[in-house]
Amino acid sequence: MIPDFYTIAQVADILSVSKETLRRWDKNGTLISERCSDNNYRIYHRSQLEHFEQARLLFNSKWDEEIKVRPLRNFKLLELFAGGGGLALGMEKAGFESVFLNELDKHACNTLRENRPNWNVVEGDISDICFKEYENQIDILTGGFPCQAFSYAGKKLGFEDTRGTLFFEFARAVKEIKPKVIVAENVKGLLNHNDGETISAIKNVIDELGYDLIEPRVLKAVFYQVPQKRERLFLIATRRDLTPNVSFDWPSPYSRIMTMRDALKKGLLFESDVPDSIGQLYPKRKAEILSQVPQGGYWRNLTDDLQREYMKKSYFLGGGKTGMARRLAWDEPSLTLTCSPAQKQTERCHPEETRPLTVREYARIQTFPDEWLFSGPITSQYKQIGNAVPVNLSYAIGRSLISLLNEIESTDFN
Repeated sequence: MIPDFYTIAQVADILSVSKETLRRWDKNGTLISERCSDNNYRIYHRSQLEHFEQARLLFNSKWDEEIKVRPLRNFKLLELFAGGGGLALGMEKAGFESVFLNELDKHACNTLRENRPNWNVVEGDISDICFKEYENQIDILTGGFPCQAFSYAGKKLGFEDTRGTLFFEFARAVKEIKPKVIVAENVKGLLNHNDGETISAIKNVIDELGYDLIEPRVLKAVFYQVPQKRERLFLIATRRDLTPNVSFDWPSPYSRIMTMRDALKKGLLFESDVPDSIGQLYPKRKAEILSQVPQGGYWRNLTDDLQREYMKKSYFLGGGKTGMARRLAWDEPSLTLTCSPAQKQTERCHPEETRPLTVREYARIQTFPDEWLFSGPITSQYKQIGNAVPVNLSYAIGRSLISLLNEIESTDFN
């Protein structure tokens, strides 16, 4: 159900602007807030937001229709760089059958095996794997290849010019397997990496392999039942012989933004409060300082003497450094999770308790189910979760891909 009123934090997320920008708009008349009678907080009525395209997409969402999408047959998926399973788990939920998953990290492989003993998990370097046995047997190939620096010795920026990169190995798998659809996901920074040359090289290779690329899009996880301000770039392409009669529709957003309360408390996302689990701890003095930071606050909310003590030389540098000494807020999504909740540059402190988020809290923010257990030492568990594609984001993308493959399946040429 779409609410009538939105808080300033929710509107900032919906419109992709800062709360400071909204306060400025309030003053200059661009978007004037109302005041909540209970606490005098700034709120906005739905009618005020309908002038913005981002809000209209939210209000006119086809989420309820898309959630009903089911595969016409058992579509087979092969995943590379599988990590701790966020992408594969969401795809499974959408209806795909994972027939092969490759990952180099031994702890991530153990995570995949222990949670899904039936999955064919192949541990090892992708460059040592031949994929010929899967030629024309796979409906969709997915993977979040790490974005290494590309060499531009060649002039065409084609397949051979990417040799030596992990994208080359991804492309080699595509060449050997010839799946109907390919999905690559990465950080949004890939779009501007090397002044756009990297994405140009990737586009050229995808074209050279015989695939038509849908214009890449950065998806914001907060729009897909993920309580986290995470953004991921998705590249989706269909094999050229299948393209003329089919189209792909990006997933519709959910009707509201999920928050830390949705992540850690019983409610729409989870049937119980977050279970207890292992987690990192702060050193004594750091905990004393962070105890002074309010919900949603960061180092700027400390007294000047504590700011200087905590920030040291960074105190005199420019920039907001809003991740430092950051405490999350119950009624807002989490900031993007990193590989560690206690890194000074990207602090992720619990909303009430003065401690880093635990492993299970981390997992919930990435929308992993509580029964999905992670293997390895605590640092590896945090890393697996922090590097993952949020499960619910993957599920939303998966439904759109199921619709695409259903359309391909229904065409005459298949």
